[in-house]
Amino acid sequence: MDEYKDQATDGLCFRLMQLNDIPDVVELEKQAFTLPWTAKAFRNELAHNHFAKYMVMEWNSQIIGYGGMWFIMDEAHITNIAVRSGYRGRKLGARLLKEMMKTASFVGMKKMTLEVRVSNHVAQNLYHKFGFSAAGVRPGYYSDNNEDALIMWADIPEHWESIESGETTPGSKEAGDSHE
Repeated sequence: MDEYKDQATDGLCFRLMQLNDIPDVVELEKQAFTLPWTAKAFRNELAHNHFAKYMVMEWNSQIIGYGGMWFIMDEAHITNIAVRSGYRGRKLGARLLKEMMKTASFVGMKKMTLEVRVSNHVAQNLYHKFGFSAAGVRPGYYSDNNEDALIMWADIPEHWESIESGETTPGSKEAGDSHE
């Protein structure tokens, strides 16, 4: 999947991240996280990590979000997900997460996992709406403040055709945005 344009949202596009996207992604990363990844880390992920898939979300040709995941066996591990600060609160985090889950499903992944700060209730609410549930805690996971990480898992739906643009997974309600 190199590019996906949603007809219902003029100008919104999802595509695989490329090396020339790294400066914009690093800028976004600095807005979203207290311990942002470096350009070198992203270059390594794109050029050398064969398990990694990163995508960007563009609005009128500007990168406004991105997400990364590793595909291991039949599981997708979300490494990063972020929406540019000026675009939060518009359900774009939900759109990005849905696109990541669709991509993982397309390549045969059955489950998805991630870590999220225990204090990040906005992100946790979004993940719950996509079928994620808490499965454990990683004590002191975040080195900036030694905060614990909540480990969350979800089954990845096999059939995405029934999910209309802008909706979340079946049985869920309106989803908010997240940057972690």
